[in-house]
Amino acid sequence: MTVTELAAQVGLCSVFVLWCALVLSAVPALRQPHQRGLWLTVLAVTIAITLFQPSVLKGLQALGIGIHQASLARNLIGVLSAGMVLLFMIDPSRTRRAYLSVVVGLTAAIGSLLALDLLQVVDNLSIQTASDLGPADQGFFYWLILIFAHLAGDTVALAVCWRNSLRTRDRDLVMSLRLFAAGSSLAIVFWCGYLWELCVPAFRAQPYLSVIMGVHGLLRAASLMAPITRAFVRSTTVLRTTWQLWPLWRDLVTAVPQVTLAGPQRTRLQEVLRPRSPLALQAHRQTIETYDALLELQRYVRPDAYQRAHQHARLAGVRDDLLAAAALAGALGQARRAVLGGAAPSDPCLLPGMVHCSSVTLLGIARMWPSMADVIACHAPAHQRVSSERPARRGST
Repeated sequence: MTVTELAAQVGLCSVFVLWCALVLSAVPALRQPHQRGLWLTVLAVTIAITLFQPSVLKGLQALGIGIHQASLARNLIGVLSAGMVLLFMIDPSRTRRAYLSVVVGLTAAIGSLLALDLLQVVDNLSIQTASDLGPADQGFFYWLILIFAHLAGDTVALAVCWRNSLRTRDRDLVMSLRLFAAGSSLAIVFWCGYLWELCVPAFRAQPYLSVIMGVHGLLRAASLMAPITRAFVRSTTVLRTTWQLWPLWRDLVTAVPQVTLAGPQRTRLQEVLRPRSPLALQAHRQTIETYDALLELQRYVRPDAYQRAHQHARLAGVRDDLLAAAALAGALGQARRAVLGGAAPSDPCLLPGMVHCSSVTLLGIARMWPSMADVIACHAPAHQRVSSERPARRGST
């Protein structure tokens, strides 16, 4: 595969990902003012990168749109996106003068490009013509304005995004800012290479610069998708916790109902599809109530239950990394059946790992619960057997 072919594939991939990111993030971004500017900025970048692709230009030609018009639109939208980046980074309520300066500079840059084009100083705006120009050509100033407008916007974006990413503790915002900064750094490399190609006609790096532009688009899309992706991951984690913990939680709170705010629904599917509270809160509540039930059930665990369950799990071929969870599941299953059988509580039999039990431990127990809950026979505690035997001995004497 040649560099030109690689650049075309990376470019089309970046365009596809950018448009998908814009569509998926449109509703939440446009509803929130602090994300609206970023979304509109990425929209302008996406349009410019789309018009940068040779296959897109060929398609427009087939529709009767010339390369000159498409390239002019791409360049104007690109400068607009660079200005929007600056406006997005500047708080107009604090730095009004800087905000107005950017607006004036952006207007001047776009107006200059349009004026130079109307004066027909650039015969062809295709991407290859820049290296054919020299300082004596009037078209040279057209490309110079375009390049420095992008360099100004991307340099400020890189500095501001990186600085703000070091100040905030919001992980979603940090990820978005750093991905946007990484995209800006690649854009700086692209336009510096383009400037070098403009000043040194013998320098031919256009295919490599096109690859850089494509990767830059992917990073812009990633910066927009970072909050959505993390929210999706969190939702998936919550759903997984609720689904996997439900059988253990249901059985334990049935035996110890005083630890739960609301009893379980009839099926696990109902608990997930029709939760009585947000899934994140549901998962958090189930985790806490399961842990509280474990602490309560330790008063009903036989002293040898954990060791017997551990031995049973080992003989059954349970993996070494799951033996502790399997033993805890067996001991808790014995305690649960003791409670349901009406056994009286005794001194707590502290189970290993229950002092600082984590959600990972609870999920491990839930995983082994179906196969280990009933492996240990449930007998009456020792003090109950002694108390029941004493009257018989007295009667015999």
